[in-house]
Amino acid sequence: EFKPWYLLLGGLIGVALTIPLAIAAGSLKISGILAIILFIVISPVLGFISAFTLGIIVVHIFRNHHPRRLTRHFRNLQILSGSLQAAGHGGNDAQNAMGIITAMLLAGGLISEFSVPLWVILASSLAISFGTLLGGWRVIDKMANRITKIRPYQGFCASTAGGSVLSLMNVLGVPVSTTHAITGAIMGVGATRGYSAVKWGVVREILIAWILTIPAAALVAGVCFFAARLLFGGVI
Repeated sequence: EFKPWYLLLGGLIGVALTIPLAIAAGSLKISGILAIILFIVISPVLGFISAFTLGIIVVHIFRNHHPRRLTRHFRNLQILSGSLQAAGHGGNDAQNAMGIITAMLLAGGLISEFSVPLWVILASSLAISFGTLLGGWRVIDKMANRITKIRPYQGFCASTAGGSVLSLMNVLGVPVSTTHAITGAIMGVGATRGYSAVKWGVVREILIAWILTIPAAALVAGVCFFAARLLFGGVI
């Protein structure tokens, strides 16, 4: 009996077999791929550790404060921590888009050197801002409510930790996912209340999606490339 996911499975297997051949042929740079894969793992781990540590520190410092007053203060502080996270998000994810667009312009001969045009910067910034504004509300709900129950002080710790990790990656010039960093941070603040405070089943679903994303994207890109070559012949 045929099932649609057989196609995805077959495609992923094809990607898994093709990528080593492309690396051997020099079409893909193994050093760049390994660096990205490495930091896919490192960024959520850093987010987890930093958020967990910050959460423990905050709980220790404010352990004698009235919960209602504490909640009010950290609700206001979340504006600052959210701004830090947003800056880190734009400083990394938007740069990824700019790099890809500029590389395509260079490959197409539309620019003579790898220098990001102003219109690419503006377009990428507007696109990521507009996308964030519209949002994937199911993703937002999963991050905010389904991984763990977040209190205002934990939201502050998670945003601060996630934003700090993203800022560090920006300084190092490493492209990472904002979602990876902030997911690790949310798990970290949840873990301050104990192992059972984190819904690890939801975390497992997220990890599986992360693992599938890169080969699935490679599969789609490969199909699009060969389809374009078939349609346009020697132009590509």
